[in-house]
Amino acid sequence: MAKELRIILDDKPGTLASLAETLARAKINMDTVAGLPTDGHGDIRIVVLKGRNAKKLIEAAGFTVAGERDVLVVQLPDRPGSLAAATRTLANAGINIDSVYVLGQARGKKTVVFGVPDVRKAKALLEPKTPA
Repeated sequence: MAKELRIILDDKPGTLASLAETLARAKINMDTVAGLPTDGHGDIRIVVLKGRNAKKLIEAAGFTVAGERDVLVVQLPDRPGSLAAATRTLANAGINIDSVYVLGQARGKKTVVFGVPDVRKAKALLEPKTPA
């Protein structure tokens, strides 16, 4: 399952580079990354599809991991309205989205990551059903 890690960095040159180098040495890919400055620190979110030990590795390198959780990764059609439909489906089921990332796109699809409190429930709502 995909993991989202929230990492707090000093807001200064080189800290993100050091984090990326730490993961690169361990051959752990950051499948997506987002970050914003918050109160004099960098609030970085990374998603790793593979790398079950990423949190331990990052902490061992001296970085602060403020959170780790499972996230939902889904494929949506790459056309207007597909994100609207997916997010409306989750909203109608009472599922709050607290983070969202585009992981990539290929062959008319966008791979989207949703941070939600109930990954299994959201997955059941958004993944296409296979006809019996």
